[in-house]
Amino acid sequence: MSIYSLENQRVVIVGGSSGIGLATARQAVELGASVVLAGRSLEKLEHAKREIGPAHADIFPLNNRDEEQLQDFFEHVGSFEHLFTPGASYVRGPITSSAEVAHSCFDAKFWPQYNSVKYAAPFIKPTGSIVLMSGAFGQRPPADGASYAACNGAIESLGKALAVELAPVRVNVISPGTIRTSFNWEGAEQEVREQSYEEYARVNLTGRVGTADEAAHTVIYLMTNTYTTGSTLFPDGGYILR
Repeated sequence: MSIYSLENQRVVIVGGSSGIGLATARQAVELGASVVLAGRSLEKLEHAKREIGPAHADIFPLNNRDEEQLQDFFEHVGSFEHLFTPGASYVRGPITSSAEVAHSCFDAKFWPQYNSVKYAAPFIKPTGSIVLMSGAFGQRPPADGASYAACNGAIESLGKALAVELAPVRVNVISPGTIRTSFNWEGAEQEVREQSYEEYARVNLTGRVGTADEAAHTVIYLMTNTYTTGSTLFPDGGYILR
């Protein structure tokens, strides 16, 4: 059997109905796992379940900003091996932005992941793992995203702290650059997203935007490599080196 196997393991993905989460679910199932997908849109979850195969996926509508819903969700799911927490809608802006903009990433990205781990931890098997998601802007900030960069940095520090606190459960962070997915910034037109793709391709080493499958491959590595913990990996095309 390959060491890169998830045979007979359960993988929970909070934000698994599209993008990197769905790509990770597909790859996990290919390696023998069953997946539990949670997200806000029941329609997207049902589509994801059909794509993956109903025999391999369970779905649960969930607002991950609601602590009570998170607690109920993990109590219902019960024991499992791996947790991945991708996905967030945020608004980015400079230091002069409103409090709403400044708090956006923490409200949508940091606290939902923090609370997911809080309520998942009692149910994760000691041989299992947690993969959080930050973003490459935490290491190479843009000129108009102080709170967003700070949020990503906080998630990476959280991953290290949890690796110590929850050992032997392994905790790591994936910090992708811009990834081409159907995800859209909250309130932004797709034209704005396309412009960001073009700009990002010009400022990394590979000269292109990454794919959801490439980012998901990094997540699968962190789930299957049993000697990696407290690390942050950067599937970013070399963005942080330019």
